[in-house]
Amino acid sequence: MHIDIDTDRCIGAGQCALAAPGVFTQDDDGFSTLVPGREDGGGDPMARVAARACPVGAITVSEADD
Repeated sequence: MHIDIDTDRCIGAGQCALAAPGVFTQDDDGFSTLVPGREDGGGDPMARVAARACPVGAITVSEADD
């Protein structure tokens, strides 16, 4: 799994961190970032839920071989 966060689009709503706290967190400025060591999402199915929950579509989840 590959997770991409468009940092220019992110508004810091935090919906990703609420939906998948094992994958997403927020940085010191309140913007989305990946939990250290979970850059590949760890296969967590909630990563896709979190991407759909993002109100501005800043998160893209794809298969690693895409």
